[in-house]
Amino acid sequence: MKKIFAALVVGASFAFVSPAASAHAFLDHASPAVGSSVSAAPTIVTLWFTQDLEPAFSTVTVTDKAGQRVDLGNALVPPGEPAELQVGLKKLPKGTYTVQWRVVSVDTHNTQGHFTFDVRGG
Repeated sequence: MKKIFAALVVGASFAFVSPAASAHAFLDHASPAVGSSVSAAPTIVTLWFTQDLEPAFSTVTVTDKAGQRVDLGNALVPPGEPAELQVGLKKLPKGTYTVQWRVVSVDTHNTQGHFTFDVRGG
């Protein structure tokens, strides 16, 4: 009987731990904002996530309408901002740009996604 009770207690404890363990780093917001249209070309794209990221396994790229990369290839998680991912940009002319990200959270789950923004002026 003690073994059955112990098994129930262990099983119940996993039920309470499991939701936190299955969390993922989802995109919370970005600058430029998802789907936005900006009047001045940004010099950096910043993404904020719902969980801290593993810097070595998290990346973001920005491409133009032709699929050419317009980021500087310097994606990073800034010191002291573990849920933020940034990448610098080349000088952007008017146009539509696609931001594509793939991140791994500190709990080792990966997520990915993309969005666009428009630059109305250079």
